[in-house]
Amino acid sequence: MTSETTTLPTSEQIRRAPKVLLHDHLDGGLRPATVVDLARETGYEGLPETDPEKLGIWFREAADSGSLERYLETFAHTCAVMQTRDALARVAAECAEDLAADGVVYAEVRYAPEQHLEQGLTLEEVVEAVNEGFREGERRARENGHRIRVGALLTAMRHAARALEIAELANRYRDTGVVGFDIAGAEAGYPPTRHLDAFEYLKRENNHFTIHAGEAFGLPSIWQALQWCGADRLGHGVRIIDDIEVSDDGSVKLGRLASYVRDKRIPLEMCPTSNLQTGAAPSYAEHPIGLLRRLQFRLTVNTDNRLMSGTNMSREFEHLVKTFRYTLDDMQWFTVNAMKSAFIPFDERLAMINDVIKPGYAELRAEWLFRPVSATTAVSSGSDPA
Repeated sequence: MTSETTTLPTSEQIRRAPKVLLHDHLDGGLRPATVVDLARETGYEGLPETDPEKLGIWFREAADSGSLERYLETFAHTCAVMQTRDALARVAAECAEDLAADGVVYAEVRYAPEQHLEQGLTLEEVVEAVNEGFREGERRARENGHRIRVGALLTAMRHAARALEIAELANRYRDTGVVGFDIAGAEAGYPPTRHLDAFEYLKRENNHFTIHAGEAFGLPSIWQALQWCGADRLGHGVRIIDDIEVSDDGSVKLGRLASYVRDKRIPLEMCPTSNLQTGAAPSYAEHPIGLLRRLQFRLTVNTDNRLMSGTNMSREFEHLVKTFRYTLDDMQWFTVNAMKSAFIPFDERLAMINDVIKPGYAELRAEWLFRPVSATTAVSSGSDPA
């Protein structure tokens, strides 16, 4: 009996596979044409290119510098055109549409409300505009035959001093589309403990939060995020590899922090392409995700910034399939990990796993059974194969 469950998935199967995305920045995923349109509508004249195709290339090349700080500079242009209610709603709706078309069934998309106040919007108006856009995007996706659910993560900037204010905002909107809280921005010099009051508040309110940690900065950032701040998940967390020793004979020894992260099943929001751009990993083959997968850490696959990285979830998985020869079973493992780690209620996560994700992968795995049989391999007329 022949089974093809170990066959590598095709690009088309990867696109159709149900996927879950936990780490995606709203201001890092705009369509280049939308950036051009919004710049024209709002009078923003700072774009380096006004041709959408050339602008998309510029974003990818500017981000592909090996420096997190340089990578973050590209956001000045996207944030500049996201300063009105209509612009925010449009960007959010298109985000949901694009993710759904790529096979994403559940997404948590993050953004920093404090970055969108330059033309007079209040923090509340920003959140309401983005929520409105996500609902519209979900509706359009349904009309196009796709299903997606999008939750928002409100991000505070780690170099600023509004974390508690944003945490309180996230808590106020937790029943109307906001599923959690995050801090982001350059790690070096801005440890998560600077915002301890925000994390203590969220814990008292029984709310969820993730922290960007272990991307550009190492183990101290991860340790603080977990043991001082109490993060539910780690944004990136790729530098946990620094606490793992691989001997010449292939044996592996985990340090205390790496053991804690694995033992506690703390989700790591891995973003392979982004990590290559910011210098957190030298190549896909050398990305820690390969070793961490073998060691059974709670890994998830994510896009980070689709515009800057020229990526989407399907492309991220294509790179991993090509590099590590991952199968549909591996893809399902990553996807179930992500759904288990989402910030929505347990019963809803379980239903997504059992009613959407597992059936979707089972259907893809079974497709080889229904391929046309060629005339040269068919049983000849009159014979009895039994």
